[in-house]
Amino acid sequence: MPGNPPGHRIAAMVTVLIVAAGMLSVLASSAGAAASFVPISGSGSTWSLNALDQWRKNVASLYGITINFSPNGSTNGRNDFRAGQVDYAVSEIPFGLRDGGVLDPNPSRAFGYMPIVAGGTAFMYNLKIGNNRVTNLRLSGETIAKIFTQQITNWGDPAIAADNPGLVLPKLQIVPVVYSNGSGTTAQLTTWMANQYPTIWDDYCHRNGRNLTPCGFTSFYPLGPGMEAKAQSQGVAGFVAQDASEGAITYVEYSYARNARFPVAKVLNKANYYVEPKAGSVAVALLKAQIHQDLTQDLSQVYVDTDPRTYPLSSYSYMIIPKDTSPGSHFTAAKGQTLSEFAAYFLCEGQQQADTLGYSPLPINLVQAGVDQINQIPGSTKKLDRNNLARCNNPTVSPDGGNKVAKDAPQPSPCDLKGASVQCATGTGGATAPTPTRNGGGAATGGGGGGGSSGGAGGGASNGNDGTNNAASAAGGLVGGTGLDGAPVVVDPDTGQVIGGPGLAGGSGTSGAAAVPVSVDAADNRRQMVLALLTIVVIFGLALGPPLLAYRVRSRQGPPA
Repeated sequence: MPGNPPGHRIAAMVTVLIVAAGMLSVLASSAGAAASFVPISGSGSTWSLNALDQWRKNVASLYGITINFSPNGSTNGRNDFRAGQVDYAVSEIPFGLRDGGVLDPNPSRAFGYMPIVAGGTAFMYNLKIGNNRVTNLRLSGETIAKIFTQQITNWGDPAIAADNPGLVLPKLQIVPVVYSNGSGTTAQLTTWMANQYPTIWDDYCHRNGRNLTPCGFTSFYPLGPGMEAKAQSQGVAGFVAQDASEGAITYVEYSYARNARFPVAKVLNKANYYVEPKAGSVAVALLKAQIHQDLTQDLSQVYVDTDPRTYPLSSYSYMIIPKDTSPGSHFTAAKGQTLSEFAAYFLCEGQQQADTLGYSPLPINLVQAGVDQINQIPGSTKKLDRNNLARCNNPTVSPDGGNKVAKDAPQPSPCDLKGASVQCATGTGGATAPTPTRNGGGAATGGGGGGGSSGGAGGGASNGNDGTNNAASAAGGLVGGTGLDGAPVVVDPDTGQVIGGPGLAGGSGTSGAAAVPVSVDAADNRRQMVLALLTIVVIFGLALGPPLLAYRVRSRQGPPA
């Protein structure tokens, strides 16, 4: 009919739509292929678990990348990697050292160490004065060493009183809580004690069956009478968090105390200031760490740093990565692509969440070293260039190339100086409520920011085999307690793990940090798909719009006279 659109126009429009749909299909399949990553699996450290878990969730939710991880302790992680049972491991002490006199051999496969995050080994405790929880405890290094070697066994000890002139602490038995498994955190603590207090540590080792002189570091803590032993970071922190565990103290990465809403002790540094392991204090301390060629760390100068802001027990955690596809390892180039993408994420954008998660971000020099390691992974996408990290978004980078986090770290408050007339009342860790002091101490306020030089350090890893839980369990059932804000804490008394209430991040748990968008190829492909769809809509409008409009006009005018 003369009033209808010509058939060839309709055919043309149909052809255009078919072609456009085909283009969209090709783009969609291309994007899907680019965003398809083979799942990988790892095991090891619980010290860095809370950061690692958040990063795993981020890349899974944003980009569909599956990174599996079993938090079975540094020693087991290294053993699993050596046996070819995992694609990567996470640890705090490297291979090749003697742990309690026993050599931990290197794997037969090619491997490397890549720093993933910095943090402080903190001293989380459960202590009250009357009905008020103590949140501002201070301890010197020697006092800590004597607590964990049972030379100081009561909270009313004069040495603890000397560290805390504003508090009258109860005469209550101290219950040191140690790890029952081979732990990188144990290795960090015992390395520090062996370096700074060798006589105290050697004497304890000898009293508990370790006839080595010097005793040196160990990832398996020699259990003394009156101590509790729990498995992994979740276990030791969870045990201390019970109401029934008043008097207990443990060593654990700072993030666990934050997540449990419990306090940590401020530790006396060589400048005579009591300091908490916040991100800035850790960053300052690690400016003194010495980096070995393989990127492992020597922390001996960190322990004695005289910067007032430094936290003495600061260190790095490491990912152990494969550098070949040797038979028996089950590692492939496809897995290397996944591992390299994940590593590129956490070295850059992931570091923005380090402080929020209770850690400290890596300095730029270690990010550059990490990029070198990523590029040696078989199948690596090599998306990062160590000489051009403009898109890396690491929060430590300052315009002059120094460590911004360290430079911005505030000076400690005057009331945190040893011998000051007042003791700071401000809470620590996850316990922000102040503790009243008898000398009128108030809230601590940091002094001016400051100083420090650029640089950073590299870290090590920890070792040993799984131990058993030697602790006597609390009476059966689930134990209820409360966090600092009054929220209920439910703890399994056999494992010491928080299973309800404020809880502890770990495994597949959640954290308060939000996912940080990153520049992954999948994001670019999704943008291409959106643009392609918009293009199709425009083409459709241009092809179909004019003839339909003309047809409608002719229909209104009626047939020609």
